[in-house]
Amino acid sequence: MTFSTFTRKMRGRMRSNTCRIVLLTSLVWVIFDFVLIARYSDCIGKDGWRCKRSGEYDVELPNAERLVDDNQLVDDNEINTEKSLDGDSGGALIMGQGFAPGGISMTYPSVVLKKWFLAPSVQEAKGKPGEMGKPVKIPADMKDLMKEKFKENQFNLLASDMISLNRSLTDVRHEGCRRKHYASKLPTTSIVIVFHNEAWTTLLRTVWSVINRSPRALLKEIILVDDASERDFLGKQLEEYVAKLPVKTFVLRTEKRSGLIRARLLGAEHVSGEVITFLDAHCECTEGWLEPLLARIVQNRRTVVCPIIDVISDESFEYITASDSTWGGFNWKLNFRWYRVPSREMARRNNDRTAPLRTPTMAGGLFSIDKDYFYEIGSYDEGMDIWGGENLEMSFRELAKLRLAM
Repeated sequence: MTFSTFTRKMRGRMRSNTCRIVLLTSLVWVIFDFVLIARYSDCIGKDGWRCKRSGEYDVELPNAERLVDDNQLVDDNEINTEKSLDGDSGGALIMGQGFAPGGISMTYPSVVLKKWFLAPSVQEAKGKPGEMGKPVKIPADMKDLMKEKFKENQFNLLASDMISLNRSLTDVRHEGCRRKHYASKLPTTSIVIVFHNEAWTTLLRTVWSVINRSPRALLKEIILVDDASERDFLGKQLEEYVAKLPVKTFVLRTEKRSGLIRARLLGAEHVSGEVITFLDAHCECTEGWLEPLLARIVQNRRTVVCPIIDVISDESFEYITASDSTWGGFNWKLNFRWYRVPSREMARRNNDRTAPLRTPTMAGGLFSIDKDYFYEIGSYDEGMDIWGGENLEMSFRELAKLRLAM
């Protein structure tokens, strides 16, 4: 065997061994990646193995009544808008100044802010069904009717029809939230509510809860967007009803079924308030719901604020409070989920349950956002046909905008 032949054989063996090492290393990494995905994924396989992790929650997802005149003036001690409500350190913001690169001013000119008054509490109508958010009990002889009406909207429509459009609710706020003081001048907001074949009582109870529990000076208008409903009472009858409400309310209609997102965009186009607040068509606003949302935005117009989303039972219409220790996230399939707030975020807030959460993602259907900032980050994607994707989309748009501004 010559030296050159020996050299060629050794090189061949080295290449063969090198290939084996590369293949073995790749196999080890593949196994490692699979274990890692199995550890953090929510759903693997057709049988849905590991579809849940501890700490994860599913998203669940008449005549006008006279409103009491608001007469309680808020305290004149305005919060210094150069400081955070929760003592977070950060750059000082001067009212009407402070521009982020390539975008809107981070604060409002003081001339557009409004002095506001506390909304009066809705008094309990004793003896009426559902008052103070209590469950409605259906008489035994009406059970069959209840089941029949349930099919119309997939909730207990009979119970809803028994409840007053202005029903009272308990003040579910944390004690610390009740003691908070907000700036005496805040921006106005327009409420955008999209519906399709919504029940009369649930839709109008949503509207009345906004009117009853919002400071009147901050409530610019309520915009109802009808996405091609087919029920007669949602036509002229609805328009005539809302025209008599104490707050400017009007109905926009899509020419054909456009889907939730495009319908919301139609409503957003007609907003005249400084802030857009999106709400669902079957919810009830509670005491002091609006002021904390606007108070964050008045400090920084690039803040997008979501309220805690409680639950109304589809069976009894009982008002059920949700946990304030959850935040929005998503799984490997990009499905929005509720997760327990980790200890690091609780520590950042100094375990103050009244301080806002810096959440990874947000519920895309109930939130407040500055009108100009909504369009600056690109608004909603018009290509989305059904609900769900907006939860992550709005969060990713905000993140991308923040990265570009840094």
